[in-house]
Amino acid sequence: MSTTAVVGAAAGAAGVGASVLAAPPVPVAEARTDRYLRATLRLPVDVTPVWFMRQAGRSLPEFRAIRERASLVEITRDPALCAEVTLQPVRRLGVDAAILFADITTPLAGLGVSFEITPGVGPVIERPIASTGDVERLRPFVPGEAVGPLLEAVRLIRAESPVPLIGFAGAPFTLACYLIDGGPSRDFPRTRAFMHAEPGAWDVLMTRLVEATVAYLAAQVEAGAQAVQVFDSWVGGLSPLDYRRSVLPWMRRLWTGIGALGVPSTHFGIGTAGLLRLQAEAGGDVIGLDWRIALDDGWERVGDRAVQGNLDPMVLLGPWADLEDAARWILDLAAGRPGHVFNLGHGVIPETDPDVLRRLVDLVHSIPLGGR
Repeated sequence: MSTTAVVGAAAGAAGVGASVLAAPPVPVAEARTDRYLRATLRLPVDVTPVWFMRQAGRSLPEFRAIRERASLVEITRDPALCAEVTLQPVRRLGVDAAILFADITTPLAGLGVSFEITPGVGPVIERPIASTGDVERLRPFVPGEAVGPLLEAVRLIRAESPVPLIGFAGAPFTLACYLIDGGPSRDFPRTRAFMHAEPGAWDVLMTRLVEATVAYLAAQVEAGAQAVQVFDSWVGGLSPLDYRRSVLPWMRRLWTGIGALGVPSTHFGIGTAGLLRLQAEAGGDVIGLDWRIALDDGWERVGDRAVQGNLDPMVLLGPWADLEDAARWILDLAAGRPGHVFNLGHGVIPETDPDVLRRLVDLVHSIPLGGR
């Protein structure tokens, strides 16, 4: 089965309700090309696919060399450089998927939002949203104008990568957190207050962000991305009641739009153990799990979906014996069931040794499906 056929199976399986588990095994010659895509659709694979969030950059010395001469924003605006950074971990680590190198706030400039990515701090919004008028001033998102160089990078990566390329975007709630609070925060108090005090403006903002996010991901897929992931990094701070009232309706709209793209999709959040059932209700072929919940428990909560995760990134800094034990535990909990993508429960932290990441990839690939 070719990569194209696997991607087409996403829409086909969803449309006719066919059992994806009845598909034939993947030919060995095509294993690395299709391994990740097949797992997202709960199709049989030869070994568990593995990739790492924030694998592009962070800990790689070759990325740090590039960062000495170019900022994150400059990298995303240089197609060749962006493609190079995206492909660095594919070459060094042997992972089964590449993920486009960009920041979660990259598309905000296309809405007319001015911001800077401050080293050690993160994205800082020049003029945070504080009123309905501020929401109304957001511009319509036009992908070609807003992120043209990034889309060209997607084309370059697709032409060169030996593994599938994942496009990505921030979820509407997480983007709203940056827009309203103005930057990273522990609890995003302004956003949560705005959500309750200005429900009309909140609805308009979420509508705008859903439309922009679908357009952004659609452009990435049109340029060549073979799967997409939506990061709802800050939604774990909400209660289930607030999620159901103020986020779930918009996430359903988002996933309806993403579903029309015809590629596998992953829905990921941090600290969302209490929201997993609601996230699965919202949508996504794959539900990402962080390390705060056992993989089998999380899988039970999301039901008939694939899952991604869920090694604690901090374990990568400790002794190899502890790391190996943790990785084997996760794979034991997966029990060889089709639909598991091995990943961290969050992103790679900068202090991680790339050689340890490579050793972990090799370990995951060496363990037979079904246990130790």
